[in-house]
Amino acid sequence: MDTQQISAPSRASSGVVHDNSRHTSRFTVVGNHLTQHRELSLTAIGLAAHIQSLPAGARIGIKDLAARFPESEGRIAAALRELEAHGYLRRTRTRLANGRIVTRTVSCNQPSDQRRTAALPGRDCPQRTVRPPTPVRPCTEPEADDVHPARSRPRTHTKPAPRREPTPLLVPKPAFPAASLLRTATDLLAGLHHQDPRLLLSAQDVDVLAPGVAAWLEREVGPSAVEHALTSELPAEGLRRPAGLLAHRLTQAIRTSVPY
Repeated sequence: MDTQQISAPSRASSGVVHDNSRHTSRFTVVGNHLTQHRELSLTAIGLAAHIQSLPAGARIGIKDLAARFPESEGRIAAALRELEAHGYLRRTRTRLANGRIVTRTVSCNQPSDQRRTAALPGRDCPQRTVRPPTPVRPCTEPEADDVHPARSRPRTHTKPAPRREPTPLLVPKPAFPAASLLRTATDLLAGLHHQDPRLLLSAQDVDVLAPGVAAWLEREVGPSAVEHALTSELPAEGLRRPAGLLAHRLTQAIRTSVPY
């Protein structure tokens, strides 16, 4: 009686197998440094690939992207901040000849180390802000969004009063600032304006406050409990600096070890 021979399964069957076809039109070249990035979230990687595939002049505002994809505005805003932190996006404010202020976004398909901005809070990279040099790699300028009318200024010859700089925001830090923890904190802060429109925070304020929220999440306080602590019993009037109020609540709560 013949013995049946059983061959060992191919090693390739345990992993991905590529069935590739050569593109001759409608394709975009995306580097593996982006698609296999170790620190970017999957949302940020996919968003960067989408932006790089768009023609110059395409609108990539948060509301435009939220209307195109199922992700929330908060999640898209967090992904854009990730790309900006790692040099795949550069956003600068410019005053036009008519007095309007616009935010211009530059998408870079291969950012250099000199072009990267400060690292996200909690990362091992030192936090620094580098002025971007004259572009030497191919970039596209997809849009000019967030148009704001210039504030009217009274014409006067009197010397303006010196501007008072706001007090720096100080918040507690997590003991182990994991990237996933900071992403959850960032998404939470970016979505607070849904509870109260006055809590619409700038990208800079979100980056500063995120470690404080992460410190509470690290203590196994759920995101809904943190959101309630930050948004409950807000003052009816006088909320001129929402980021300052949130920083105060995060600091006071961590000192007493009791959430609001």
